[in-house]
Amino acid sequence: MHAIEKILSNACGRDCVKTGEIVTAKIDFAEVNDLYPQTIYSFREMLGKRVWDRDRLAFVFDHYAPAPTIKSAQIHQEMRKFVEENGLTYHFDTNAGVCHQVMPEAGLVYPGMILAATDSHTTTHGAFGALGTGVGATDMAAIMIFGELWLRVPEIVEIRIEGTAPEGVMPKDVILFVLGRIRADGAVYKAVAFTGSYVDRLDVPGRMVLCNMAVEMGAKTAYMQPNDRVLDYVSRRAVRPFQVQHTDDGYVYGESHVFDVGDLSPQVACPHSVDNVKPIEAVERVKVNQCLVGTCTGGRTEDIAAAAAILKGRKIAKGVRLLVIPASSGIFQECMALGYLGQLIDAGATVSTPGCGPCLGAHEGILAPGETCVTASNRNFPGRMGSTQADIYLASPATVAASALTGYLTDPRTV
Repeated sequence: MHAIEKILSNACGRDCVKTGEIVTAKIDFAEVNDLYPQTIYSFREMLGKRVWDRDRLAFVFDHYAPAPTIKSAQIHQEMRKFVEENGLTYHFDTNAGVCHQVMPEAGLVYPGMILAATDSHTTTHGAFGALGTGVGATDMAAIMIFGELWLRVPEIVEIRIEGTAPEGVMPKDVILFVLGRIRADGAVYKAVAFTGSYVDRLDVPGRMVLCNMAVEMGAKTAYMQPNDRVLDYVSRRAVRPFQVQHTDDGYVYGESHVFDVGDLSPQVACPHSVDNVKPIEAVERVKVNQCLVGTCTGGRTEDIAAAAAILKGRKIAKGVRLLVIPASSGIFQECMALGYLGQLIDAGATVSTPGCGPCLGAHEGILAPGETCVTASNRNFPGRMGSTQADIYLASPATVAASALTGYLTDPRTV
């Protein structure tokens, strides 16, 4: 079996599972973000009284942090009450950051577990050798009551990435390159297993970027065999014992795709699809209005450091807005201590509360009609960050910073 199948078989108490089977699996941890008050309503409609385990459920306020409207403030109010009523051990309020970042930092994500959350980018946690998957409100309500969820065992697709990326090419460029080839519907309800020499050497933040955007191929979950960097990260934090699952020798994947990044250049996903990917040198000269370094895809210390390296001692172009939103309060403090935020503020950036920010088009920098944004986030369909008449280009944090510097979509290697 593949490691993913072993995780599922352990969770449903069976020796073996096969692609296509429906299994009922025990959930090791569940998370609800502040987009989903319906989880509470469905919990009550299903006659739920108390959550199945107060130590295995967290509420995270990240999409509306802090609350930008009366409605979102009321959602926070209802959720805080539910957390208090059920005595939940883990509640990450508006000061914490994005769910996909704060949960690993808190030691709640570890190899071999199943994590379900009300967010499609829960595939991020494959970076830790976990099976992370997004679920809807009613499925989450059932988990909150029973601690279980039915799942179909997915076909597993191998994405093998070989080589050493050139200077100026970040993990975001690599996953955009892969997405451009696999396409947005290339792995629907499949599991994506990232392998290869590039992945073996990759650090924790880089692994999170690749797994995060696996869902943009339609993937149900993602997986990477934990390397020493992951095991060191998790061992210092994990709140529970864990066991790494390994893929059996000779496992045959449903599909295998091989990529070499040795000659890769910075990549850009052009409007209005995440798989409309081109090397930056093939994209026309585009004037930008706003640039964003942040979110669960591009808001880690390494991302902010890459932007600061380009902008230190310089000023962003006149008429351009640069938003910097750390993915967690821990990252915010680290970047502040290292001087990155000061350097970016001196360059003209606006630094905002840790969280999702304008990624979902709710607040902290949404776009007006006719505006163009270059962002380190993960989606660029019409209306994602505000107006349906705005254009969104997805790129690496380095490309975002270079574009803020010049006022045009810019290859970071040139600055």
